[in-house]
Amino acid sequence: MDFLNYQFKKLPLPLNLQYHMSNIQRIGLMTSGGDSPGMNAAIRAIVRTAIYEGLQPFGIYRGYQGMIEGQIKALQTTDVSNSIHRGGTILKTARSKEFMTEEGMKKAYEQLKKHDIDALVMIGGDGTFRGAVEFFKRFDIPAIGLPGTIDNDLNGTDFTIGFDTAVNTAIQAIDKIRDTADSHDRVFIVEVMGRDAGYIALYSGIACGAEHIFIPEKAESLDMIIDHIQDDQLRKKLTNIIVVAEGDEFGGAQELSRLLLAKIPGLETRVTILGHVQRGGAPTCNDRLLSSRLGYAAVQALLAGKKNEMAGLINGEICFTPFNHCVKTRKPFPDDMMQIVHVLTK
Repeated sequence: MDFLNYQFKKLPLPLNLQYHMSNIQRIGLMTSGGDSPGMNAAIRAIVRTAIYEGLQPFGIYRGYQGMIEGQIKALQTTDVSNSIHRGGTILKTARSKEFMTEEGMKKAYEQLKKHDIDALVMIGGDGTFRGAVEFFKRFDIPAIGLPGTIDNDLNGTDFTIGFDTAVNTAIQAIDKIRDTADSHDRVFIVEVMGRDAGYIALYSGIACGAEHIFIPEKAESLDMIIDHIQDDQLRKKLTNIIVVAEGDEFGGAQELSRLLLAKIPGLETRVTILGHVQRGGAPTCNDRLLSSRLGYAAVQALLAGKKNEMAGLINGEICFTPFNHCVKTRKPFPDDMMQIVHVLTK
């Protein structure tokens, strides 16, 4: 059973004693890397849980770069009002090459000390936690990470904040594309985000009944898809939806379209690249709940003495994984779902 859940249910008084022992009074929170729907819900949960526990939360604006530049502000409950339904991040986000230097990290630490910040909550993806690993090698400040990325590629959680919203955005678009594909008897190739991970393509493709799904994790034969399309033509099935992750082996939707046209003269293809529309929009119920649970758990974990770990959700339970493990081991890919693709697209 998860350590924190066990204490909440069985030993509430010892956990309260650990609060006193932690000496944490001020928590800094930041979002970093690509934005994802649900980040604001997580910020809201962190701020309100911290205040409930008698702590002072501080917003660090524009990620690591803002930490270096001292863009740090005390937050109150009203600062996160009316934010749970909003996409993006009210704390802004940025990528910082300066932070990956010794001097940049030193500047960031000095700003944290200047504001008397005792601990951090960091919401982001792989790049965020890689930066955290290097930072905490040099400076001893406890931190808890939350998995905020639409790619769903972080080890230590079944789902990341923003993934469910991104998938549902893709599903809505693909459903609409199928309407026009059916009307015109064409092959539509839809490119979704996922440079190194194919979770959005896999989930949305299965949910929309795509005829083919191409993802970075699994190599597929171009000859196989050509044979499949030609068989469909013989059967007078002239509509095909192909969902492609942007980082697939063929180089994305445009390149796949070019290869297919070279092999099947006269084939009518249309390419749709969904792009950053998948990052925006109001978070789904699942993302709001996930963000709220993880934001609450992050503050409780810091008070209970945990540090330098990512909070995630595995089999419905809050779990904690060291940052090192999150970034050095690849998330196991669901091979059973690829088998579902092969069976259902026949």
